[in-house]
Amino acid sequence: MRFLSVLVLLLAGFLLHAQPSTKYEISFENAVHHQANVKATFSDLPLEVLEVRMSRSSPGRYAIHEFAKNVFNVKAVDSKGNTLTITRPDPYQWNVAGHDGTVIFTYTVFGDRGDGTYMQVDETHAHLNMPATFVFARGLDYRPVSVNYKIPVGSNWKVATQLKPMNDGTFIAPDLQYFMDSPAEISNFDLHSFDVTANGNKYTIRVALHHTGTKEAVDQYVAGVKKIVAQEMAVFGEVPDFDYGTYTFLGCYMPQASGDGMEHRNSTYVVGSRTLQGPAVLGALGTVSHEFFHCWNVERIRPASLEPFNFEEANMSGELWIAEGFTNYYTSLMLCRAGLITRKEYIEGLHGVVDFVNGSPARSFFNPIEMSYQAPFADAATSIDPNYRSNTFISYYLYGQVLGLALDLQLRNEKGSLSLDDFMKFAWNRFGKTELPYNVRDMQTALSEYASPAFASQFFNQYVFQSKMPDYEKLLASMGITYAQPQPTSSIGANFESSEGSIVISGYTTLGGPAYNAGLERGDQVTTVDNQTFASPQDVTGYIKKLAPGTHIKVAFMRHGSPRTTDVTTVADGARQTAMFEDVGRSVDKSVLTRRDAWLNAK
Repeated sequence: MRFLSVLVLLLAGFLLHAQPSTKYEISFENAVHHQANVKATFSDLPLEVLEVRMSRSSPGRYAIHEFAKNVFNVKAVDSKGNTLTITRPDPYQWNVAGHDGTVIFTYTVFGDRGDGTYMQVDETHAHLNMPATFVFARGLDYRPVSVNYKIPVGSNWKVATQLKPMNDGTFIAPDLQYFMDSPAEISNFDLHSFDVTANGNKYTIRVALHHTGTKEAVDQYVAGVKKIVAQEMAVFGEVPDFDYGTYTFLGCYMPQASGDGMEHRNSTYVVGSRTLQGPAVLGALGTVSHEFFHCWNVERIRPASLEPFNFEEANMSGELWIAEGFTNYYTSLMLCRAGLITRKEYIEGLHGVVDFVNGSPARSFFNPIEMSYQAPFADAATSIDPNYRSNTFISYYLYGQVLGLALDLQLRNEKGSLSLDDFMKFAWNRFGKTELPYNVRDMQTALSEYASPAFASQFFNQYVFQSKMPDYEKLLASMGITYAQPQPTSSIGANFESSEGSIVISGYTTLGGPAYNAGLERGDQVTTVDNQTFASPQDVTGYIKKLAPGTHIKVAFMRHGSPRTTDVTTVADGARQTAMFEDVGRSVDKSVLTRRDAWLNAK
């Protein structure tokens, strides 16, 4: 995701032949067993040990993924075919010594996860994320790159990628960063396209779909993509100056795929395991909405902490509540403006994320910046030991989403003609079009200039640098939306599940909640509540819900084979609902309706 000038991109083909380059070939002779064979040629090298590495991280992800674990059958020869000595200084690297200035490095890579991070090869497609597929050599980052995809004979596979195609069947990138940010979907996909115009320039939006759905569903999907693109263009006033004049949706909706979306500079993976038909189309378009917004927010309005992307370590950023969270805010809003969901559906869906962030004890430990720092532990990261994130972590997607909602409504209410739309456009002109990476303070300064220093200081000091919450009841009411609990129900801050015929507490109890304060914890086997036995976890939850907040109950339980009892006091569960005033019998001022229309209407 390095920032690249148009000149460099236009000259990429020339550079490939005018200076030393890295060349890859990949073939799929054993696709049935999820294997690909890769040949990497590194030439014009200094006569010293070549350090060849597999990535440990991938653009758009922030955790370590250790792609080297799927590499085997490694060999290296020089330009004359002489076998070269390979040593392993660590699990991610192969050192090649004794070469003659050229190293031809070959290996087999296994991949059977079709999502935005990994790779999947089978008889239907080669779904390639570059860091999961291709090795790289240290010190050659700025060399041009070419790749030749060897299409299986008789497969009818084609290549969809943001890379520039050449007449000789190869695809090129100006450097390693760009190459690693350029996934490919290689299959017998359907290709659809349409043009958009911005600032007098025409760009082609391509939709490559590898799927098992119906023609009617595909038509519905492509029509939805067009509507989303139009509404997101309206926020920023234009599309980015896409390299080579194209943007590509790499759609893979196959039963063996894994639901995901992953943004890249001029393309995105949008992936799902459900057949592209019926309700699955809208779910897929939700991913489209999120990922396309990223072509502005994160790909070009880009945190300095991610620039350049580090393929050897985890990538930590304190700005993900903006980059991912604000994008998450716009995901459903764009579906609403595009007419793909109704206003009622959009508004009634607001309460869940607001409830979650409002009620999380994690805010007492970390602010949104610090939540963003947790991405290497949370963003598809894996470990086998239990974690305490239910009490200490709020996803920066969700935290940033509710802050985006609050900022939008505050601007629309307190500043009249202002909005988050226009602030995003301001940020686009300041950081995106100029491709000037930003940090949190830069964004605060931008908000100061867009709204006022006092407004920006209040928002950042209370909600970003601290962990206070805006008054969502007041903010939503300004749009003619209620945010209220329909009737009090009770909770003790614990969830229940069945385990070997018993009812047990299924997760760590909510920090500071009634169950936590009473000493109950994950794994406790509940035997009775108020001396009553229950047939299912749902029955226990239902019993507690019906009690008035403040009711004292006695819980008997087993822990490590020993019987225990404790007293617990119920509290209101805090769940609220959002609804339009008119749907709950409340009148709405004309000025409020005007403000709501400006927020939710198509642009």
